[in-house]
Amino acid sequence: MNFIAMDFETANNEAWSADSLGLTIVEDNQIVDNWYSLIKPETTFSYWNTAVNGLTADDVIDSPKFPDVWEQIKHLYADYPTVVGHNIRFDNQVLKQTLRYYGLPVPHYVSLDTVSISRKFHPDMVNHKLDTVASELGLDLEHHHNASFDAQAAAEILIYEINHFGEDRIKDFAKLV
Repeated sequence: MNFIAMDFETANNEAWSADSLGLTIVEDNQIVDNWYSLIKPETTFSYWNTAVNGLTADDVIDSPKFPDVWEQIKHLYADYPTVVGHNIRFDNQVLKQTLRYYGLPVPHYVSLDTVSISRKFHPDMVNHKLDTVASELGLDLEHHHNASFDAQAAAEILIYEINHFGEDRIKDFAKLV
């Protein structure tokens, strides 16, 4: 299966406040590349978001704004029209709202949520948070709430599930965005 795994972190509770983005590119169920960027949002940082992801306005002061980031990566959403994430609804919303904030077109793709997949195939896990799922499956999540590491963990979770349960069963969870 070919896909990109996507993870955003945000500066505050506004969906368009993306302050970092991680993408993991997978071809034939093998990770072939990781891409990461800090993003300078045009908004303030909340204490709560900084407590979760560790990013402050000072961290992104010299980072590109989202339109410049998007210019570098938008082709990936056409090249890999399946997008994966852990709680993908959040990441889809951040992407859509950030693109709309800047007046950019929203790409069409199919998304797969590794939370839903985990709940289906591992109902006995204590919870289905990213760090829990990664640990239970024996995967390494080096730094939770870092967009790069979280995207890679989501990719590794999906690869694990495909290898154990088959690609056809996993594709049942796909939703068109």
